[in-house]
Amino acid sequence: MKPCIVWQTDFSLDWPFVATMKGVCKQVDASLECVDSTHTIEKFNVLEASQQLNYVEPFWPKGTVFVSVVDPGVGTPRKASVALLKDGNYVITPDNGTLTHVYYNVGIEAIREIDETKNRYQGTENVSVFHGRDLFAYTAAKLASGQITFEEVGESYSLDDIVLLDYEYLKADVKNEDIQGIVSNVSDPFGSIVFNVLTEDFNRVGYHEGDYIHVVLENEQGIYFDETVPYAKSFGFVDIGKPVIFNSSSNYISLGLNQGSFKDAYHVKAGLQWKVQFHKVD
Repeated sequence: MKPCIVWQTDFSLDWPFVATMKGVCKQVDASLECVDSTHTIEKFNVLEASQQLNYVEPFWPKGTVFVSVVDPGVGTPRKASVALLKDGNYVITPDNGTLTHVYYNVGIEAIREIDETKNRYQGTENVSVFHGRDLFAYTAAKLASGQITFEEVGESYSLDDIVLLDYEYLKADVKNEDIQGIVSNVSDPFGSIVFNVLTEDFNRVGYHEGDYIHVVLENEQGIYFDETVPYAKSFGFVDIGKPVIFNSSSNYISLGLNQGSFKDAYHVKAGLQWKVQFHKVD
């Protein structure tokens, strides 16, 4: 059985770009299965691309080919790459930071730059703005169908040369109950926000479900949230519209509203400038 190709982009489905990429794959091998993860990543948001890839990748079997196209540098000298992960899956993506989370959490065995002279969709040589179709989709289809091996993708390059985002996006330095972190993700469709604090670390230093926690959320413009919030299993343990701290489905600490959008209510975004402080209330 041939591996699936799993897609994520910032293209949306309002334009024919996604269908065009899948059409290229079907021309290479009509039997290939293409599965959409998401096409609603915020435009140009490489951090979100890295997070979304990290979220979905572990749930797919060995050999799956992931294609991630969030590519603000398309057409520039940035590398168009294929990474072989240590769990046996592949990621085809611009090397622009998208590999950050899987680099640290899964591990990368090897990486190669796509050889455009061999692995480019014919007739697109003069097009510089749609590598998702012309390089990534075409190479993904050839790899998934077995028409090329990983070694035939192109020349390998050092893992040390992979472009990585700031490690602080992945993990806060948690030493005691007074935790400082950042808002790392606001892409949840229900409006919850996720911090760079692993739930495992949160619990390790003494936080437990049922505790009340003082949360301060701020950036350089000022304080956006300053309240005491319960730590619970899920939203239903607080009244509708009330905030709650919980373990997200990615095993990071999250803050949300029961049947409401915390992100919209408090106008929060992700980034190193969005700081959070946690302190247990006795």
